[in-house]
Amino acid sequence: MTPQNQETFGFQAEVVQLLDLMINSLYSNKEIFLRELISNASDAIDRLRLELLSGGEDPEAEGPLRIRVGYDSDARTITVADNGIGMSRAEVIEHIGTIAKSGTREFFQALTGDQRKDATLIGQFGVGFYSSFIVAERVELTTRRAGLPPDQGVRWASDGRGEYTLESVEQPSRGTTIVLHLREGEDDLLSGFRLRSIIQKYSDHISLPILMPAEKADQTGPDQDQAVNQASALWARPKNEISDQDYIDFYRHISGDYADPLTWVHSKIEGTYEYTLLLYIGSHAPYDLWVRDWSRGVRLHVRRIFIMEDSGQLMPRYLRFIRGVIDSADLPLNVSRELLQGSRVVDRIRSSAVKKVLQQLKELSEKEPDKYATFWKEFGAVLKEGIVEDFGNRDEIARLARFTSTKSPAAQADVSLGDYVTRMKEGQEKIYYLIAPTLAAATTSPHLEAFRAKGAEVLLLTDVVDNFVVTSLREFEGKRLQSVAQGQADLGDLEDEAEKAAHDQASTEFSGLLSRLKEALGGQVWDVRVTSRLTTSPACLVANEAETDVSLAMRLRGSGLPSQPVLEINPAHPLVERLNRRPDDPRLADWASVLFNEAVLTLGARIDDPAAFVTRLNDLLTTLTGEEGAAGEEEVAGEEEAAGDQGPMGAQGMATPEAEEVATPEAEEVAEPEAD
Repeated sequence: MTPQNQETFGFQAEVVQLLDLMINSLYSNKEIFLRELISNASDAIDRLRLELLSGGEDPEAEGPLRIRVGYDSDARTITVADNGIGMSRAEVIEHIGTIAKSGTREFFQALTGDQRKDATLIGQFGVGFYSSFIVAERVELTTRRAGLPPDQGVRWASDGRGEYTLESVEQPSRGTTIVLHLREGEDDLLSGFRLRSIIQKYSDHISLPILMPAEKADQTGPDQDQAVNQASALWARPKNEISDQDYIDFYRHISGDYADPLTWVHSKIEGTYEYTLLLYIGSHAPYDLWVRDWSRGVRLHVRRIFIMEDSGQLMPRYLRFIRGVIDSADLPLNVSRELLQGSRVVDRIRSSAVKKVLQQLKELSEKEPDKYATFWKEFGAVLKEGIVEDFGNRDEIARLARFTSTKSPAAQADVSLGDYVTRMKEGQEKIYYLIAPTLAAATTSPHLEAFRAKGAEVLLLTDVVDNFVVTSLREFEGKRLQSVAQGQADLGDLEDEAEKAAHDQASTEFSGLLSRLKEALGGQVWDVRVTSRLTTSPACLVANEAETDVSLAMRLRGSGLPSQPVLEINPAHPLVERLNRRPDDPRLADWASVLFNEAVLTLGARIDDPAAFVTRLNDLLTTLTGEEGAAGEEEVAGEEEAAGDQGPMGAQGMATPEAEEVATPEAEEVAEPEAD
């Protein structure tokens, strides 16, 4: 090591910000640094196993795989070392100095301002290495990538103030060693008891041995190490030996999420194939749940040895929120992704894992509805993808689905399809739904008016995936799903014969107006017709398509309207009645345009020319105001003229009330002297 090969680099701005946070803001949770460094060391050893096994090599050819923790009271340092995969010079720069691998930007977006809560985010976003600076004023990292010669070792060093140095060093063995030079006031960490208690608190579930120098009272020889943790695969232990806290600690380790999971399933299957499942459902959605190249949270092990992260073979996309371990006794250690794709063993494991998860969700919904409500709020939109993607489990997933409806007491998804069917109105044969861009748009939609009047419940669907759900799930328990914003209004037996006759009569009486409106709107509408779905609104737009819902058409075409929009008018509305009474109204085209654009807005779509719409609407309002004013003036003038012709006695010589009020006092004055 010579000064000539040392280079100085600057951290990215986001990393500098993160280091400042670690140094100045998270001091109250300082012990998390050891948790994070041990977790990183464990991951490095797992990656080494995967790489060497893929090449047919023995991961333990250079000795047992382990993590070692030590301290030096005189030098005031703590050391964490592993014999995992290590890093090359380029990888050190990429993984430690660059935001692309650290997840720093996403970490900052998730910060809450609460020290304890923010500390739990560190592992989740992959920025755990930087937690070293909570307790250290300087950090040195020495590493050599597996497969590189000893002279390709690299030493990284930084005080966390914006820069770091890199230099080449001779490193006899692969792996990584991190030395923390402690800050003043952190000497309580220079204790074997203190470090052991932290390891046992946070990392006891790590399946690799975590070694520390034995305390003097326990030593039977020089430089003897002792394992601090149990160093056994949690999922391989009998369930009656595992406490809930053990399960929670392991979840936190594999997920990087330090909130408790909602639930988990631990099952060992024996038969034609032997495998073990330990699968968790978290209490909140990870930050990358909707990222296109999402990180899957299930890890494949073969006979307790980590092989690879799931790439889609072990868990379907709609269960991408599941975290956990699948351990097979039948797959080879050098299994490849290509082999997984055609493996009968993997197909059986996947099928079993999916059914176990769905069964666990069913039990959660029945026994702990509050927890299930939390699950649905966080992951419901993802689970509904399974209705579209997984035909074999479609019915089970549909029963787990929750929706907001017109009967929901609050803006929350609390209605299952089973609930809906049990409280359908007498004579109701269909499950009614409305798809809208937002819940506010759904609850105020004119398409609901007649259904509300009849007391018929309507599901309000606002997730993008709902468009595809209703296309894939045509019926539930023999009840067909029907959009209230598609095709002719169909209330079935909820509409009596008198109402049907009134609708037919209105269609006849308003046929002339329908033709004039359609002509005035030109190619903007597919048709104009009378409807019974409206009770208070003058008009609405519906889709004429037989199979495609309005909202789906909106998203596919990007125009905000269905490809065949139908304008429906309410024959009982005063405005529509007025237009029907005035077939020669010179402003009919303007009224038609206003009705159409109002219907566009209530649909949640956009108007092509908002300025023209406002101008036209203002002109019509002005005209109406003028008509009312003229009518009022004519009425007053007529009354005054009639009063002038008749005089105070009125037309028949009878005294009017006004004449009586004027004459009465005078009559009294004349009568009084006569009484004397």
